[in-house]
This record gives sequence, structure tokens and C-alpha cells, in this order.
Amino acid sequence: MSRSEFAEFLIARRAQLQPEEVGLPSGRRRRTPGLRREEVAALAGVSADYLARLEQGRDTNPSTSVLGALADALRLNDVERHHFGRLALGMEQKETCPTAGQAGEQVSETLRAVIDSMHPTPAFVLGRWMDLLAWNPSWRDFAEPLGLFDESAGGNFANYLFAHPDAQRYFSNWSDAADIAASALRNAQTRFTDDRSLEARITALQRYPEFDRRWREHRVIDYRSRVLLIEHPLRGHVEVEIETLDPAADLSIQVWLVDRRKAQAPGLRLVNE
Repeated sequence: MSRSEFAEFLIARRAQLQPEEVGLPSGRRRRTPGLRREEVAALAGVSADYLARLEQGRDTNPSTSVLGALADALRLNDVERHHFGRLALGMEQKETCPTAGQAGEQVSETLRAVIDSMHPTPAFVLGRWMDLLAWNPSWRDFAEPLGLFDESAGGNFANYLFAHPDAQRYFSNWSDAADIAASALRNAQTRFTDDRSLEARITALQRYPEFDRRWREHRVIDYRSRVLLIEHPLRGHVEVEIETLDPAADLSIQVWLVDRRKAQAPGLRLVNE
């Protein structure tokens, strides 16, 4: 991971944290949002000068104790702490990281057979860039009316969410879905630091304000097990539990389970069936 990513995360988190959240008085009107550098440094028990060096990329080897203190000061949750640690580790180990470079996204015949065997449960394969690489008939039947195969989606789940004109209409909790996409891409960037195609995908998405805001905020969530609320044009209100599996470093299988208590969805395997 580039040194700037670690620095940007520190700066973004400091800007999002309010004084009252850490027991400090809000005081007079602040010139910039969030906590001052001196306040975070005091909370973490480090000098403001040292924190400045970290934020400016001039120090790239913080100790484990310093990382823990900064995580506490910034009120990071478990998912954010894990991401924070990977960013710090990547500063010094980029050249030795086995997943740092490029790799072709190939879906093996075995993996295709796996998702086909899940029918009638909707399942599909996502690449590291969130491209839709393979799917079974159940998922296509469910996803096609939503526009996921439209030209404007470009065969990419993240692009669909931010670029397709109907995505926000079909996904009732679209903001949660958008967080999932941004977090998945952030995780991929942390793992594959030299992937130029991934960087190109992220740059293209940054022209959409909702993605750009999430990216600049370094928003990360546990996106592997979530619930999507969908107003399906053919099936009505549908509640979908998603489970994401990682059979390979650069590919993942996503399984969608539709709750039969929430909708009648013929042809799909339902939760609790």
C-alpha cells in the first residue's frame, strides 16, 4: 500500500471525529471539521510533530503500540482497525507482498460448476474490480430486471450502483449497497497495490459524487454479510441476505438468499425453506 493511503486514512478519520465524541468541549467555531491534530496526538499519547510526520508520509514505521493508541484515539471499530493495520503493514512490505501486482481475472470451470450447482439459489462471481464474471440462471433471472445487465452498468456491480439511473429506485437501502461497493474496492486496493486496472476503475467511479465522498472518507465496513432491501419490478419488495465467499485472492462468490417471509419469489431458493 502506498504511504499516502495510510496518511489519508489518518487525516480522513480525524476530520470525521467530533470533539464531543471523545469527551472534549466543542469550543469555538473551528476552521476545519473534526479534531485538531494536537487533540488526536494528546488522546493517543504521541507528540503532535510525530502525528504530523505520519500524516505527511515522512514516518512510515509506527510501532504496534502507537497504532493501537491511534486506533483508540480515532475510535476505530474492529473492521476499521483491521484495515488500519493492513495499511500500516503495507507501507513497509509493499515490495514483498505476494498479492501486490496485477493478475488476470479468470473463472475456472470448477468455480463455474460451483455456482451452477447452487441453483435455484442466486449466485455469481465478482472480480477484484467488482466486474460480474459469471453467474447462474437464477441470479440472471433476478438481476436482469433490475438493470444489472444494461449497457449503463458496464458489467460491473459498483458501476451499476453509482451510474445506473434506476439503482437508487430499486435498492431501498441504496446507501448501504453503496457502502458495500466502496468498501469492497477499498479492500481490493489494499490487497492489490499495483493493479493499474483497479486504479482505473476507482478513478472512473470518482466522477460520481456519492462514490467520491465515500472514497475520500475512507469508509470501510464489513461487507461480506449484509442485507439488501430491493423493490423488484417483477417480484415486489424483496429482502435479500447476501453472503460473500472468497475462494481466491482476486475473486469472490456472492450468494443472495431471499427471505420468503418478505416476498414471494418463484424460482428462487428462500431463507428458511
